[in-house]
Amino acid sequence: MSDFVSDFWGVYIAVVVIVGLVGLTFLLFSQSKTTVKKGEEVQITGHIWDDDLAEYNNPLPRWWMLMFYLTLIFAAVYLVLYPGLGTWKGIRGWTSVGQYKEEKAVAEAKYQPLYDKYLKQDIKAVAADPEAQAMGKRLFQTYCVQCHGSDARGAKGFPNLTDNDWLYGGDAKTIHTTIAGGRQGQMPAFGAAFGEEKVKDVANYAMSLSGKKHDADRAARGKETFAAICSACHGADGKGNQAMGAPNLTDNVWLYGGTEKTIIETVTNGRNNQMPAWKDFLGDGKVHLLTAYVYGLSNNAKAQ
Repeated sequence: MSDFVSDFWGVYIAVVVIVGLVGLTFLLFSQSKTTVKKGEEVQITGHIWDDDLAEYNNPLPRWWMLMFYLTLIFAAVYLVLYPGLGTWKGIRGWTSVGQYKEEKAVAEAKYQPLYDKYLKQDIKAVAADPEAQAMGKRLFQTYCVQCHGSDARGAKGFPNLTDNDWLYGGDAKTIHTTIAGGRQGQMPAFGAAFGEEKVKDVANYAMSLSGKKHDADRAARGKETFAAICSACHGADGKGNQAMGAPNLTDNVWLYGGTEKTIIETVTNGRNNQMPAWKDFLGDGKVHLLTAYVYGLSNNAKAQ
């Protein structure tokens, strides 16, 4: 209910719930009065299916009625104790957020000593510890697989963490900085400034840098534009700049794809990627374990 900007909706929901319960209680009470005397013929309601399947106005069994009454009583007691009537939190004051915080506090009290143990160790040493790697993997599967995949090989727009190609650097310190503080990667849109033809020229030059099949004439023209504009981020040699997360264009690793169509799309519209910052949410201990796990994915030989 905190998402609503007016108290009206809280009152509205409470009224709807109360009126609904009262209405159901009245309906059930009225039907419980329906009886059939001994020897009296049960009336047909008029509802007939398949020519001969008729609905009779038999009263509900008493045990069934009792179950309905118990359900209504349970609903009333629940709405007194717990949230359900608009902004009313119930006399117990329970909230899902409160329960989450309590469970989180219990878990942290139980596992924090273990996190502190690994927090005191060097990331490379933690990456070589099987127990720590197992913990890091579970953290990764909980928080990171949505973007990087269960095998950490990424997807379109999300980097592969198992190779040695890193936008910002793959050393332990840089990986920790990335996970803790997040990253904001942006490729400006040049479609309006370059025009369609010049975009194609630059795209073909970028393809030539990584040895892809390309139009030589367009690549020759695109080289001048690249040197004047694109080299500011990607470098004169196209090998990128890890300080600002500008990718290396001379290898065959492409975050969004290396086809001419995709590169043209990238140059025309630009790209905007964000890696969330996890320090405040996970805390130093979990970030440390995640860093060690990710570091170990592409440095297995060094970590062992």
